[in-house]
Amino acid sequence: MCVRVVYEVGETASANRWLVRFGYDGSGYFGWARQPGLRTVEGTILAGLARSHTRRTLPFGSEHLDVASRTDRGVSARANALALRTTLSGATLLRFLNGCAPEIFFTAATPVPEEFRTRAAARRIYRYWDPGPPERLMRWRSAAAVFRGPVDARSFGRGVLRDSPRFAEVQSVSVEEVPGGRLVEVRARSFVWGMVRKIVSALREHAAGRLPLSDLEAGIRGTSLLSLPLAEPQGLVLWEVEYPIDWMVRWQGPSRRQRAYLGRTATDRWLGERVATAWTDGG
Repeated sequence: MCVRVVYEVGETASANRWLVRFGYDGSGYFGWARQPGLRTVEGTILAGLARSHTRRTLPFGSEHLDVASRTDRGVSARANALALRTTLSGATLLRFLNGCAPEIFFTAATPVPEEFRTRAAARRIYRYWDPGPPERLMRWRSAAAVFRGPVDARSFGRGVLRDSPRFAEVQSVSVEEVPGGRLVEVRARSFVWGMVRKIVSALREHAAGRLPLSDLEAGIRGTSLLSLPLAEPQGLVLWEVEYPIDWMVRWQGPSRRQRAYLGRTATDRWLGERVATAWTDGG
């Protein structure tokens, strides 16, 4: 079944394919992917598209959106990306999409060719906020420094078969002291399921003295297997999905509903303080 969207203002003569940058507060969602009976980011966007009331109908493609990264329950995003075809202009498209839900914000758009692959991003950047006193910062950093190059996903991913090594390339992991805790940044072209949260867990285990650096390095090389818990999802934000493109249209937000929502969350949530910068810092 296709979701159909109808437009009446800001249309062009024919449908164009647009790449749209967007973020969301994932704390109230059961992850990205549409699931029957559950509130998800994808389901909320599709429902917003289906609520459109205009005079012209355009097939939206399928019951799933073409998105760069699928996040888990409780994980948020500052700059994910999705692609869609529409007769709307870029500015009108952003204005329309920003009416879907106040905790989902669409900040930029640019036209892309039909053959553009949304998931083939040049790089993905995740940031994880770990609250607490900034103790053992050097141990956090020494563990982060060994995550450069191939990493065996059997110890640092979910649902990975453990019979033979499966390597994923990690570009860098860094740790910065910030007010109230630590900020871990992980960069790679792509990630296996649960990888960033497992990496954060490994840093914690080493900082606490429970995981020697030699054992961590062996797990990364695939010469031994580690059993690591997943770090809590609430601190994780998909910070950026990078493409070799320029964003041609930018949202002049936030809207009144979005501003009211952020006003309720920014005083006590790291997400509200940081992720909202997507439409003000040019990122």
